[in-house]
Amino acid sequence: MFDLIREIMQTLRNNKLRTALTGISVAWGIFMLIILLGMSRGVYNSFNSGFMAQASNSVQLWSGSTEKAYRGYKEGRSITMKNSDAAVVEGSHNKHIKSALPVIYGSTVTISTPRDYMSSYYQGVYPEFLKAQGREIVAGRFINEADLKEGRKVIVMSQRNVNQLFDSPDDAVGKYVSISGLSFRVVGVYTSDWGQEVYIPYTTARMLNGYSDNISSMVVEVKDMSSLEQGELLEKDVRRSLASEHEFAPDDESALWIWNRFTQHMKMSNGLGILNMAIWVIGIFTMLSGIIGVSNIMFVSVKERTHEIGIRRAIGAKPRSILSQIIMESVFITAIFGYIGVVFGIGVTEILNMAFAGSDFLKNPTVTVAIALQVTVVLVIAGSLAGLFPALKALKVKPVEALRTE
Repeated sequence: MFDLIREIMQTLRNNKLRTALTGISVAWGIFMLIILLGMSRGVYNSFNSGFMAQASNSVQLWSGSTEKAYRGYKEGRSITMKNSDAAVVEGSHNKHIKSALPVIYGSTVTISTPRDYMSSYYQGVYPEFLKAQGREIVAGRFINEADLKEGRKVIVMSQRNVNQLFDSPDDAVGKYVSISGLSFRVVGVYTSDWGQEVYIPYTTARMLNGYSDNISSMVVEVKDMSSLEQGELLEKDVRRSLASEHEFAPDDESALWIWNRFTQHMKMSNGLGILNMAIWVIGIFTMLSGIIGVSNIMFVSVKERTHEIGIRRAIGAKPRSILSQIIMESVFITAIFGYIGVVFGIGVTEILNMAFAGSDFLKNPTVTVAIALQVTVVLVIAGSLAGLFPALKALKVKPVEALRTE
């Protein structure tokens, strides 16, 4: 082992400038690979923590107008979903449908407290709605079954709105707000970066709307789906079921507006996967110039040690020992400068992490242990390939001809 290290150091001393320049190329390639992987992971983390990722297990529907004539009906006919359509969707025989939740949109109202007032609109929803929307409660609770059963005048507000009307989310819970002359008790506060809507029980919203059977929207919760094809098939099944109920063409996409969050999430996830793969390819090609330089150094080293290799072969050294020695030298050189690039790359990603703290664009753009291990494997493979061809050339040297070489 000590002899191997001594020979490696001798190789480095004999080619100082070339080794330094080649090493910088290797270090730069690894450095850029770490930075790119860190940035890619930051974007991926930001996407997974965002609204779309959290609400990816749902499909939302809105009523529309037909664009195609169908069974005697002219185009341009308005389609209005009904409360009973939720049962139609749940009975569509698609095993990936967990539930269908009707939603009622109220008109814009003034919400006031002794402290301040604001304008917003309410949504009448079911208890499962918040989870399907990918939002979380930060104080109090969401609407429950008892609220629905008793038609309670309770309300759940966004943290942004609560900060305007109360001192804090905890202070708001249990207090009352006035909505168009009616008193509603605040039972919960949810997180939202942009949402302004407030939620009340579905039964209460229906009462405020004169017990109309019309609904504004529907949220379909999905389960056990893992592919884009499953998401697209579920969307077709939902549209086909409601097309039969409301008598419009099953392929008339304008009659029913569908936001398939699952398929959108899958497409974006696939795009991020392609981005990550492209980054690996770019990083490896960036390393390639350095790896070629290491290989050239090893070719020079083999040429300078032709006489030595001939002597070792003449006294019985096995080809495997010569092959392994040259490859190990190449791996050693690659690893030294590669890890320099890794260290500097990790340092820069940590700086980026601090610079983008709290940003929605990049979340934790640092490399994980798994990524570090992957880069280590790349280093070992690259170093082995850099030394493989010079080692094979050394094995072709005949002992007699090598001994004649000065």
